[in-house]
Amino acid sequence: MSVTNARAASVRIPLLACLATSGLALALAAFELPMSDFPSGLVLALLPLLVVAFPLCGLWSLFLLTRIRARGAKFALPFAVCVATLAALAYVPFTQIWLQTNFWWHRTSRERIVARVEAGELVPNVAHNARLIALPREARNVSAGGEIVVDQGGDGTYVLFLTLRGFRHTFSGFLHVPKGGDAAKFFEFEDEPPRQAVRYGEQWYFVAN
Repeated sequence: MSVTNARAASVRIPLLACLATSGLALALAAFELPMSDFPSGLVLALLPLLVVAFPLCGLWSLFLLTRIRARGAKFALPFAVCVATLAALAYVPFTQIWLQTNFWWHRTSRERIVARVEAGELVPNVAHNARLIALPREARNVSAGGEIVVDQGGDGTYVLFLTLRGFRHTFSGFLHVPKGGDAAKFFEFEDEPPRQAVRYGEQWYFVAN
């Protein structure tokens, strides 16, 4: 290998490594919530790998930074990639972007489902829980797990479309409340108020316990 090729490889390899680990970090940050209803093994397997690989790439890029004067400005590229990734992770509201997109993308479909629930066309149909409705196959993508949670309150019908089904009855999702309704009146919040209750539109809240 010539000296020129060796020098090119000495920056190309760490640059590719930094790009790969940075891309993985940004992907996990951007798609952590959308992937929450998938088997968590994938995320749990990638996260430890990222925790080790990204700092190593950062140290490698710092070492290359010391060689700029001798080898040229291109040796700053891996460091620039790492810095840009850290800035994006710190300042880009990935979760909020995804929630806004999810809400507006599925709003019409969800409102049609709410209308069917209120009309009695969709009723609880899950044997182990009298408040769950398993949605038809063509509508399953509007709620994590393909199920919605229904609460017939004194002031009307509350319908929860899940975005996250966590452990020990933790959850988050978009809650449709009746006119004049309050998200805190949803039966899941009888013992403790919601940790989050953010208004997203008329009769719509994003809630989390």
